[in-house]
Amino acid sequence: MLSAQGIFFSVHDKNILHDISLRFTPGKFHAIMGQNGSGKSTLLRILAGSEKASSGKVMFNDKLLHHYNERELARQRAVLSQHYHISFPISVHDVVMMGRYPFFKNAPSQKDKDICKQAMQLMQVLDFADRDYNTLSGGEAQKVMMSRVLSQVWECDESNACILFLDEPVSHLDIRFQHQLMQTAKAFCNKHLTVVAVLHDVNLALKYADELLFMKNGRLTYNILPHQLNETILEAVFDMRVKMKQVDETLVVYTP
Repeated sequence: MLSAQGIFFSVHDKNILHDISLRFTPGKFHAIMGQNGSGKSTLLRILAGSEKASSGKVMFNDKLLHHYNERELARQRAVLSQHYHISFPISVHDVVMMGRYPFFKNAPSQKDKDICKQAMQLMQVLDFADRDYNTLSGGEAQKVMMSRVLSQVWECDESNACILFLDEPVSHLDIRFQHQLMQTAKAFCNKHLTVVAVLHDVNLALKYADELLFMKNGRLTYNILPHQLNETILEAVFDMRVKMKQVDETLVVYTP
């Protein structure tokens, strides 16, 4: 479904990404992790089509990513970025409706409105649908933006496989809503949605991800299944000593 081959990216003669090649498994949750500055978000933007690689290619559904027009691509992939500031007054409902823009021309249909309502209900933001988005807390705003991207991929199914990119999606959320967001994203994988998320919390990744990708110094160093993760890998990636233990059938990482 989505693959990258020989991706390099440089800014002002500084190499950010070095020869990255990978393929994502359709319908699975993929977590990208690594130290700050390792190139995770840059790679995500290139895979999503919002940044162009210096060299290499990204294929999406057997077609070069840059051969898609904007509307066509927006019907099949959604992106939740780290930055979601809006500089003008707009209601929560209208922000979520942005996710349906690729699916109508002049005005949303009843179907579009129903999908937005269901997405807001799912993320528990329906109660303030009429509020100005700019009055929300960071956590509330993040849940609204998650509602927006969910409305965009809501109709994903076997005949219309989609991909959802999440860049640090839980950074402003308390522990309850961190798990709610991750559970929701994971559940959508059952609807033929592929999820690619940049995460910092290894324990969250171990709980929800199907595949783990680790980056260091702009290179992809490991692409493994959760049960293959060990202390040696984590110490090599993060340059610190860690321990792992089994808790109720789940691996947990902690510092000794």
